[in-house]
Amino acid sequence: MRILLWHVHGSWTTAFVQGEHEYLVPVLPGRPADGRGRARTWDWPSSVREVTPGRLRRAVEDGEVDVVLLQRPHEARLLREWTGRTAGGDLPAVYLEHDAPGGPAAATRHPLADVDAVADGRVPIVHVTAFNALMWDTGTARTTVIDHGVPDPGHRYTGEREHLAAVVNEPVRRRRAAGTDILLCLAREIPAEVYGMGTERLAEQLAPLGPVAAGTAGRLHDLPQPELHERLPGARLYLHPYRWTSLGLALLEAMALGMPVLALPVTAAYEAVPPEAGVLSADPDELAAVARRWLNDPAEAAAYGKSAREHVLRRYPLDLFLDRWSTLLTQEVSP
Repeated sequence: MRILLWHVHGSWTTAFVQGEHEYLVPVLPGRPADGRGRARTWDWPSSVREVTPGRLRRAVEDGEVDVVLLQRPHEARLLREWTGRTAGGDLPAVYLEHDAPGGPAAATRHPLADVDAVADGRVPIVHVTAFNALMWDTGTARTTVIDHGVPDPGHRYTGEREHLAAVVNEPVRRRRAAGTDILLCLAREIPAEVYGMGTERLAEQLAPLGPVAAGTAGRLHDLPQPELHERLPGARLYLHPYRWTSLGLALLEAMALGMPVLALPVTAAYEAVPPEAGVLSADPDELAAVARRWLNDPAEAAAYGKSAREHVLRRYPLDLFLDRWSTLLTQEVSP
């Protein structure tokens, strides 16, 4: 099958393109958000091909695109502008919703809930967690849930560095949702490493918090995924500070590496982190206490990490993820 999708979410797409299909990814000069092309910080197979808008139009005209995977509301407009075809009309299409609703949680109307092609069932909406499906108001649109799939990075946990680690993109801009204040609270007393885009902006907020936090200001990194997976499991534990998120793939990847985890008991974290894999708490003091315990007891930390890895590979297997997506897309192409 030949699948058109935009490069929106690097970690999710890295799992998705491990399938047996051919993947067409739009590319534009300068690689802006609507034309990032192939990933440059993740390992993608040769089955992922970049296409310019002009090449995409020819591919569609020649019948070289079987289905469109939309991930943002405006991508249907881009498809129409670039190819003259409509999603769900001229071309089979599926809409993937990565996020939890950003407005009032129980009452936020999905942007595609009232689009005709979605409302009459021609473009199903796929959620990445059951929690998201529960919270979004998708009207009469056909919806389903396909859980994440995690490529196995191997058990790499060593925990030799007595630090907690966190992966948070844009921690200053996304402060409340990302739980950056929780991270800063723990960083006052627990040496930390923070990875992700825009983490350098944390330095000026860490420095005034005392000597331990000032040390963390020197451990802010934005690394390609292969380097991140090499570096991350050297930290003793992983902190997932998010208040409101879908289900961070960085959390699942840390668990797959064999890291013990701390997280807030919100959204889908309860099913991602069972008691044997880590600790969920809404109390930052309790999270800090567990972090200190694991820093002083590497054997206990490693035991939690072993369970975390076993759980995530059992609960979010890549082969099941790929099979479910292949089945869904095949059904849309050949109803």
